[in-house]
Amino acid sequence: MESFMIRVVLVDDHPGMLAGIEYSLSNVMGISVVGVAHSSTELVALLDSSPCDVVVSDYVMPDQRFGDGLSLFSLLSRRYPDVKLVVLTMLNSPSAVRSMLEFGISRLVSKSDTLTYLVPAIHAAYTGGRYFSPTVNQVVQELQVYRQSLTTPLSQREIEVVRLYASGLTVNQIAERLKRSKKTISTHKHSAMAKLGFKSDTELLHYARDQGLASGAHQAQST
Repeated sequence: MESFMIRVVLVDDHPGMLAGIEYSLSNVMGISVVGVAHSSTELVALLDSSPCDVVVSDYVMPDQRFGDGLSLFSLLSRRYPDVKLVVLTMLNSPSAVRSMLEFGISRLVSKSDTLTYLVPAIHAAYTGGRYFSPTVNQVVQELQVYRQSLTTPLSQREIEVVRLYASGLTVNQIAERLKRSKKTISTHKHSAMAKLGFKSDTELLHYARDQGLASGAHQAQST
């Protein structure tokens, strides 16, 4: 009798992290890593050619053909509706977690936690369940208990635009990545600034960093 196996594809733009994830899953019964990708471009090519049950993806992967974050995850849900998603991320702020939850992402593992938490997250994804590693779960609980004080007034799309802007992209580049017009992206950016009471881009960038909306590896691009 053929043994049960969950086919997993991994994607992360940091080779060391990718190697660590692959190694941590290599001896787990019932899980088979059938492919690895270093970019969203490689990921889509892989999913087009290889059967897969669960994708474990980093959130921030700039300079890719298919983008990153919510724009990438939206593409995956439309193009591969039967493939489940686990997001592995350094974005642990209430704003970032709230944005992902509202998008419908229900399996989140923080890179601040050990990679062993990926195993139950993958099983939860395969069965259609929810799973949050301890760091993320603490934020989720705080959002539920202190919702009014911890949630941002920004919309999901405004949060994504602010994140990409803080990572160093221009309004034109964000428009191209999110497949929106320059005018729409500019409107989202100015709306976010108005809601937050900011008058300058510098204030917006500081806010994004304070809220954990831009990963440390890419923040320097916007300074």
